[in-house]
Amino acid sequence: MASAKPATIVIVDFGGQYVQLIARRVREQHVHSVIVPHGVTVEEVRAHNAVGLILSGGPASVYEEGAPRCRPELLDLGLPILGICYGMQLACELAGGRVKAARSREYGRTPITIVDQDALLAHVPEATSVWMSHGDVVNELSADYVPLAATTSCPIAAVRHRTKPFYGVQFHPEVTHTPFGGRIIRNFLYEVCGCTGDWQVGH
Repeated sequence: MASAKPATIVIVDFGGQYVQLIARRVREQHVHSVIVPHGVTVEEVRAHNAVGLILSGGPASVYEEGAPRCRPELLDLGLPILGICYGMQLACELAGGRVKAARSREYGRTPITIVDQDALLAHVPEATSVWMSHGDVVNELSADYVPLAATTSCPIAAVRHRTKPFYGVQFHPEVTHTPFGGRIIRNFLYEVCGCTGDWQVGH
């Protein structure tokens, strides 16, 4: 008799250079993860025994014709979601926000100010640094979203939904250049998704 599938974080791939690293960071927290293409269906996500979704970064601009998009119904599954860079921009745009080219591209280690720690940013200092790599920014949020952090060039550097378990970060928590990135990923897995950390590589 086949064993039940482990509780899994499904990572939706938008072509970002760090997607494999995201999967690795999740597994380092003793949580199973899989990477799926951005056209993944609701049924396929459910078949993975998903307890949360991560929307990866990517090189495209969400407002460009032909830019990769996920199925909007994925955002209505009721699963906790973490959007990273492009993933945050896409989710905010699908919810009625606006994304535009940044006045100045942010690349590299960037000072950031946390304005609302909430569950995702718990135990992260109010002033820290993160790794940015983007040319676009969310410049307008729908009324359903609340800003959590800002940089001098990016006033909406992290967000949360008022009522749904959705979070987004413009920066990359999965890279070592974000000092508290591991804490942020752990917060998402344990505080938001309710993971138990009972998975081991090879199981």
